[in-house]
Amino acid sequence: MSELERVVAPVVADLGLDLESVEVVGQGKHRRLVIAVDRDGGVGIDAIAQATRAVSAALDATDAMGQAPYTLEVTSRGADRPLTAPRHWRRNHDRLVHVTTTDGATVTARIGDSDESGVDLLRGGVPTRYAYGDIERAVIEIELNRKDV
Repeated sequence: MSELERVVAPVVADLGLDLESVEVVGQGKHRRLVIAVDRDGGVGIDAIAQATRAVSAALDATDAMGQAPYTLEVTSRGADRPLTAPRHWRRNHDRLVHVTTTDGATVTARIGDSDESGVDLLRGGVPTRYAYGDIERAVIEIELNRKDV
């Protein structure tokens, strides 16, 4: 865990949020510190504002970002980020997902039941169980009009 994560993680956890990522983008006076958070039910603008204030105060009390200027950006996880943890699968139940397995196969299906070891992917209403270790990459497909798969 990086120094930034050590500072930020307890702050967002106290707000009932999961820390998804901490990323420094850019260099010099154009640096941005991007903090992605999530929680069951999603993260609204009020939670983002509250997290921004709390993270900013915590960072101001440390030297984790050094003395050079930066812009703090707290954001939700985003639908385009890969599903990498069991909680991501649970939070996206019934959404359409595009999966690439470790053997190179691709599957587009609905997310069914999931637990700490794997997920059921539904095609035509029929579940097929996948262990998380067998999934190389998984990304939610944005649907403007819901379709059955």
